[in-house]
Amino acid sequence: MSNPRSVALNILLKIEEEKAYSNLALTNAIRENRLGGVDASFVSALVYGVLERQLTLDYIIRQYSKIPLRKIEIKTKLILRMGILQLLFMDKVPESAAVNESVNLAKKNRLQKSAGFINGILRSITRAEVKYRLPDESDKEYYYSIIYSAPRELVRLWTNAYGEENAVKLLENLSGRPPICARVNTLKTDADSLIAKLGEEGVKAEKIPFLPDALSLSGTGAVERLSAYRDGLFHVQDASSQLCVSLLDPQPRDVMLDICAAPGGKSFTAAERMENRGKIFACDLYDHKLRLMKDGAKRLGILIMAVSKRDGAMGAMLPTADRILCDVPCSGLGILSRKPEIRYKEGLTETDLPELQYQILCRSARSLAANGRLVYSTCTLNPKENNEVAARFLREHPQFEGVPLTLPDEITRAVDEEPYEITLMPHTAHTDGFYCAMFKRRSS
Repeated sequence: MSNPRSVALNILLKIEEEKAYSNLALTNAIRENRLGGVDASFVSALVYGVLERQLTLDYIIRQYSKIPLRKIEIKTKLILRMGILQLLFMDKVPESAAVNESVNLAKKNRLQKSAGFINGILRSITRAEVKYRLPDESDKEYYYSIIYSAPRELVRLWTNAYGEENAVKLLENLSGRPPICARVNTLKTDADSLIAKLGEEGVKAEKIPFLPDALSLSGTGAVERLSAYRDGLFHVQDASSQLCVSLLDPQPRDVMLDICAAPGGKSFTAAERMENRGKIFACDLYDHKLRLMKDGAKRLGILIMAVSKRDGAMGAMLPTADRILCDVPCSGLGILSRKPEIRYKEGLTETDLPELQYQILCRSARSLAANGRLVYSTCTLNPKENNEVAARFLREHPQFEGVPLTLPDEITRAVDEEPYEITLMPHTAHTDGFYCAMFKRRSS
């Protein structure tokens, strides 16, 4: 059986060098190495722990290493990060195992010279009365950056946009695995029946109070292995996306457009709400994503989806629609807890996406019927991609107006916004970070 620490190192190396997505790299490695139970959990804890605390771990390395961080070979650096994580942030790993296994891992990777370096730093940490010193709080931006392992530019963006209190809450939510949410496929079952079915497979499922037919899941393992999933009784979709479709409120016999539809969750939820009656035109730009949507619709028994390849910003005109969902490409700052490696991308908060997002929104709005509804949404937390795009659209399209949102009682607004929009945050909405704005064409 493969050594879990070796598997974790290889995953982190793939993420570092090949820019692989953590969730996909982890799932593939666990499957390929046939890991299960405790070993699979340990690998996940190592990988996500290092990614979530990378800046903190590097800050600690600098306090003990005479070699500048930029000059430390990448495998050595990763082994050090894993070792320090085990020593300082994983209670169940004995100090001796954290040190010795890190040294052995270096030797197995032919890093004989680095083995002594790693051993020296880790043993120095075990002997130190104060393991590491945090930066002075007078520079709050740097302080928060280190304790929450977030780039200074992200701390600055969220503090300036949403205030310090919200920024700290968002930073706190960057660590730990967010819950898996599911949407009950009401074409095949109901919430109570699905909860019972999942319970038979060892999965705990609980209803989400503010979203009918939405469940929070724990103990799933690989979701694809569940017979309830294979039988099409549910699909995985965060509560924020489900709420987005709920606000759009598609009805049976409606014509709906899903402009940037992949991986298809919102179209699936809409089809279920429409009782498989009407028509959904689900579009995306990439062939592999179109195949995913077709496969998902088939598994769920959805018959009203027409999947097609289309560029949202300049594609051919689509049919006039009662409901349009315009969930545009974005910087993904609302889902950093699910993909922790994203936060270390260079130029994380500097984006030229707003112009593309605006063009997709304008192009989509042309197809909206009188008395129809259009929802603009992103899974990011950046006013330039959210509030400013929505405001510009209304300013430059006087034939449209914002539609005040009716929100569940359980969701509170984190910041002052227009009635037609909402920025969802984990600490105020119990969802991923997400933004929605709703428009309609003026009757005149």
